[in-house]
Amino acid sequence: MVAAVAAFAAQDGFSRHLAAEYSTLMIIMVRFWAFAGFVTILALRRPEGPRAAIRSERLGTHLIRSCLLVAEICLIVWGYTLIGLIESHAVFAICPLLIVALSGPILGERIVWQRWAAVAAGMLGVLIILRPGAGIFSWAALLPLASAMLFAHYSVLTRLTTRDEPTFPAFFWPGVIGAILMTAIGLPWLEPMAPQDMGFLAVYCALSILSHWLLLKCYEQIEAARVQPYAYLQIVFVTGIGIVVFAEVLEPAVAIGTIVIVAAGLYALSLERKPA
Repeated sequence: MVAAVAAFAAQDGFSRHLAAEYSTLMIIMVRFWAFAGFVTILALRRPEGPRAAIRSERLGTHLIRSCLLVAEICLIVWGYTLIGLIESHAVFAICPLLIVALSGPILGERIVWQRWAAVAAGMLGVLIILRPGAGIFSWAALLPLASAMLFAHYSVLTRLTTRDEPTFPAFFWPGVIGAILMTAIGLPWLEPMAPQDMGFLAVYCALSILSHWLLLKCYEQIEAARVQPYAYLQIVFVTGIGIVVFAEVLEPAVAIGTIVIVAAGLYALSLERKPA
């Protein structure tokens, strides 16, 4: 899990660089091409056969999930280019708490007051980071917040689809459908790249595959709830990349707000793990 989130953090660093130099839509389109190729290879290697592996009765839901995922990635990468990695990930850290809030109305799960308190504390952390009314708030800071909301919906719908189906179709279809959607959106923005940046793009795509492969291997060994706290290390890795590579600055308010959000997220996760 630690290796997976480190790969995701490195991937974010490459996306920040590439999207600052070229069209965000083109960069994400190529990323989805690599991801679609990866899930297709996995499908071909499934013991039950590719057709059985990808069969799903919820293709409509997978289409919605794919649209949510495409929009989420586009917004967060756009946010990287405008406000940097550190602030974007600090705000995006609210995502697990948004999943908690949405699991009630969408999944029908019972949410105790302690979990609602954790969600409220997380939103307070976001306010500390964004500092509305302080004269330094920008509309770009809403991009990672919108991205977190989109990914929370995507995650809750993923839980919904995997209740009565195997997990592989929920992994396969967003990659393939997302590649089709991004091709339609990104092809008009195709532009030539410098040889060095083509190398960076190749590494970016390789990291996209590696990070998902590591995550799959992790979840094959142990249930997700046991290793989920380590996912917050991505904020640490991203902050290091932002400071060292991109000369970003970790503002005190961003650090304090992130600590509040992570603490609230870990508390909410502890409430989920107690019954298990």
